[in-house]
Amino acid sequence: MCGRFVQTQEAENYGAYFSVDVIRTDAVLRSWNVAPTKQIYAVAEHEGERQLGTFGWGLLPFWAKDRKIGARLINARVETAAEKPAFRDSFTARRCIIPAEGFYEWEPKDRGKLPHYFFDPGRRPLALAGLWSSWKDPDSGERIRTCTILTTEANDVVQPIHDRMPVILSDTMWDPWLDPEIRDVEIISDLLTATVRPDLAEHAVSTLVNRVANDIPELIVPLETGAV
Repeated sequence: MCGRFVQTQEAENYGAYFSVDVIRTDAVLRSWNVAPTKQIYAVAEHEGERQLGTFGWGLLPFWAKDRKIGARLINARVETAAEKPAFRDSFTARRCIIPAEGFYEWEPKDRGKLPHYFFDPGRRPLALAGLWSSWKDPDSGERIRTCTILTTEANDVVQPIHDRMPVILSDTMWDPWLDPEIRDVEIISDLLTATVRPDLAEHAVSTLVNRVANDIPELIVPLETGAV
């Protein structure tokens, strides 16, 4: 799964990097420890434009009775997302890219649950494949946009730490992934299986990451350099 990640750049930087047409966001504080249900930036095609917008992390299907379900839908498995009732509509029509400087995974309990940070060796933003939804609060009538991160089997870099990882889209996949006109499940699935990037770097980091309240740049510093 992907339970924490890093998103620290300004909206304008992500907008330029992903060639968006318009930025329509609420203010989002940069975070070295993004946790489920937090507000994050994501890129999506909407009404003929590529937009950078603000989404809650944890997808709320249109049929959800209340917001609580979102905390349980922060990830969608690529193997089942096309069939799961919570994700299948978004899989075919509402796909997004979630920018991230990196993400965390933890060693198994029998090895001490030490966190590791995974990132692009050139320090470029990662393009995490996501799905989004628009949900109407039945009490207030408010429209809320939420998203989930797709996960797949870990590559050779992540596998020693965890058996799952986010799907990371190469830049050649951005356009077809965001294109809402592509609705064929087989074509979409082929995009996902062809695009896990092997060129990740990683290092162990401080267990300070384990507490959501800790949100400082030192969280991504390699453990051997003095993080505690």
